Amino acid sequence: MLRERAKRTTLPPAQQNIDKLEKVVKEGNYYGAQQMYKSTSARYIAAERYSEALDVLQAGACIQLANAQVTCGAELAVLFVETLVKGKYPYDDDTLDCVRRIYKKFPRISVPQHLDLTDDDDVQQLSEFLGAAKTRVECCSSFLKAAIK
Repeated sequence: MLRERAKRTTLPPAQQNIDKLEKVVKEGNYYGAQQMYKSTSARYIAAERYSEALDVLQAGACIQLANAQVTCGAELAVLFVETLVKGKYPYDDDTLDCVRRIYKKFPRISVPQHLDLTDDDDVQQLSEFLGAAKTRVECCSSFLKAAIK
């Protein structure tokens, strides 16, 4: 019954939701925005409006990644790929460009320079760097594996 109601509900154009969700991210509510991107895209998918779901997911992944929210951005990026499959989108230049756009938003991690490994603060800085780099690699590789598959 809920599914029937979702299909009957008129969804606004995706750009309206993208604009609203961008404001939530700019306010720093990354987790809240993440949940809203997922639920909004799910509504478009349920209504079989895959193109708009892809627009929402791509915008969400890109803005989260641009704000160094790697885990959130990667999750939306993987959902983007899953939606490509669900919507039966062909592999073509446009699809590849979308995947490339998301990939380029993954933040680059700068290696700290001139660390003194006898200094506790420098060791802490190196530890944080390695944790961030590991997260980035794992998240980015999950996205790329899904996209290649």
